[in-house]
Amino acid sequence: TTVRFWECLSTPPPTYDSKILSHGSAFINAISYHPPTADYTEGLVISGGKDTIIEVRQLGKAPEEDAEALLLGHAHNVCSLDVSSEGGWVVSGSWDASARVWRVGKWECEAVLEGHEGSVWDVLAYDPKTIITGMIISQVARLQQDLGIRGLRALSACADKLVRVFTPSGKLVRTIKGNTDVVRALCQVPKGHPTGADFASASNDGVIRLWTLAGRQVGELHGHDSFIYSLTSLPSGELVSSGEDRTVRIWRGNQCVQTITHPAISVWAVAACSGSGDIVSGASDRIVRVFSRDKARYADQETLTLFDDSVKSSSIPQQQLGEVNKEKLPGPDFLQQKSGTKEGQVVMIREGDGSVTAHQWSQATQTWISVGTVVDAVGSSGKKQDYLGKDYDYVFDVDIEDGKPPLKLPYNLAQNPYEAATKFIEDNELPIGYLDQVANFITTNTQGATLGQSTQPPPSGADPLGTESRYRPGETSSTPPPPSTPASRPKVLPQTTYLSIKTANLKTIQKKIEELNQLIIKDGSKDLSLNPSQLEVLQEVIKHLEQSPAAAARPSRSLSEGLELVVNIVTMWPPQHRLPGLDLLRLLAATPVTASYRRSNGGSIIDILEGSGVFADPDRSNNIMLAVRAFANLFDTPEGRQLADNQFDKIHTLVKSSATGTTNRNVTIAATTVYINYAVLYTAPNHSSSTTTIDRALKLLDDLTNLISTSTDSEAVYRCLVGCGTLLQLGEEVKMA
Repeated sequence: TTVRFWECLSTPPPTYDSKILSHGSAFINAISYHPPTADYTEGLVISGGKDTIIEVRQLGKAPEEDAEALLLGHAHNVCSLDVSSEGGWVVSGSWDASARVWRVGKWECEAVLEGHEGSVWDVLAYDPKTIITGMIISQVARLQQDLGIRGLRALSACADKLVRVFTPSGKLVRTIKGNTDVVRALCQVPKGHPTGADFASASNDGVIRLWTLAGRQVGELHGHDSFIYSLTSLPSGELVSSGEDRTVRIWRGNQCVQTITHPAISVWAVAACSGSGDIVSGASDRIVRVFSRDKARYADQETLTLFDDSVKSSSIPQQQLGEVNKEKLPGPDFLQQKSGTKEGQVVMIREGDGSVTAHQWSQATQTWISVGTVVDAVGSSGKKQDYLGKDYDYVFDVDIEDGKPPLKLPYNLAQNPYEAATKFIEDNELPIGYLDQVANFITTNTQGATLGQSTQPPPSGADPLGTESRYRPGETSSTPPPPSTPASRPKVLPQTTYLSIKTANLKTIQKKIEELNQLIIKDGSKDLSLNPSQLEVLQEVIKHLEQSPAAAARPSRSLSEGLELVVNIVTMWPPQHRLPGLDLLRLLAATPVTASYRRSNGGSIIDILEGSGVFADPDRSNNIMLAVRAFANLFDTPEGRQLADNQFDKIHTLVKSSATGTTNRNVTIAATTVYINYAVLYTAPNHSSSTTTIDRALKLLDDLTNLISTSTDSEAVYRCLVGCGTLLQLGEEVKMA
């Protein structure tokens, strides 16, 4: 969760030291650098990640100093950034299916690049007038489940394999087809490339494709064995790529001229120095490595030997290589008698002790280089398990929170645990901070012989297919619990507990409100701004909410005063500045004070949100999403549930209009959470099964079935199904509908 600046202190051999530029609240997944300007003499470091905030910071500033700007607008993980120093703008891509253009210095969103049907994995500032985007929709197979309601059975899968070209004003210029799998990486191809290409794209199919800006494919580069995660170019005109096959590859023209295997599971990112041509890689083993062709910048011999030995000692799961017939493999003599046919070619050798080693051909040295030992990774019980129409070696139950429906984590032994964990986190909108824990859980419980790990059997007591296969993020103990009597699978339906959405970075919310408050004063609207005493109240509210959930829910004077202040922000500040206020309001909605709050005209918090204009401004979908989340959080307290019941018609109308036709998955998930909470309320033992209750349940059921038929997001569909299954507990009248 940090951004680090590495400085070369001496050479030769080179020694580096790092300093932290920024502390994030969640994983930072994208970073870019804007060269120095007259206003920013040391340049700007721009970073973004899971918390959806893009931070702009001058290189020389300490992490405790204020950032130059915090850019708000994305509704999901920010996964790509690029800058156009000539054009004076920054472009960002996100899992929220959009890219945004920000003007340097003003730090406002000038354009939203729309039309994507899934996550925008990479953005390329090609020139001052051109932006290229590459994107992915995760393969989604909807739950196939018959709850007795017509139209609920559905199965679909989709993947956008398109590259799009935009102007910085947001105009779509061209859509480029031709990739056979989802696009993960883009880079500009240097002028004079033999193919005449302008840019390159890389896909999950392991192929790099070369394109002109007109959309014509002029070449393909083959060599990677799996997903390609990153692309860049060298001053020499060569291209560099990295991927899940744990290699960095250098391409000259259409040929791979060098393959650098890493002692890691994946090489997530690669970058190049425009001056020296040095290559920098970032891998899953948390090590940044610098490679150079200049002998003066080589590492010392001890470091070089350590790297080579680490690669040689790597373990390669047999499942990644397909069927291996040991009896037909050549012996060690092959390495002396035969040369490779191309750079990066891999052969397997049966050693004298019966083990199998992998060796990679280096064209530069004309030798075979040992890159690891092939090991068995025995599957669960030899039987595949079906999940959403596909066969998996394992399907784990994952408890995120007590009382909540368990999530399914499917995994095949041939997969990279980090890739499976990343997809699981993305599909279920979980904090990216769970990544290492989920990946380690997969590795431990599948006995997977991944890189650098032994193939010892699992500790006694672990049952990968029984009750021990349940994982709870946040538990750090690696020791499995003792054997226990197998328990029956917990019931998912009906849902009996209320769901809330309360994860937040309170300090960031406070800081953003204070920054926007200064902007309002600067714009001449001091009468709308918060005065110093109100800012102190804001600070007290933040402190109150930082307490434990039970303590935060207790009424207090600061909470009451703070709620009045937040209501003013939500209703009186300009719409473009209301986001952090709405974020704070949805957290306050989980307290009894908010449910009991009334304005002088008698209006409740529901009336206030309706009258604020939030739901009448579809272009600000994040504002709508936070308002709907506030409705969901009302169910946390008896007072809130009573208010939600009394105001059903008004809440239902607002939520239904918000969820209909939206492309913002966070709005859809917030809406389905409200529906689940109403389902729990109306099926509770102490709630009367009156005609009114049945009528409301039928309205909810109709909304949920419509969402199931239109939504492509697995988490949203799952929540819809849970809501439907819970409502069916009301009896035959609902089932017959």
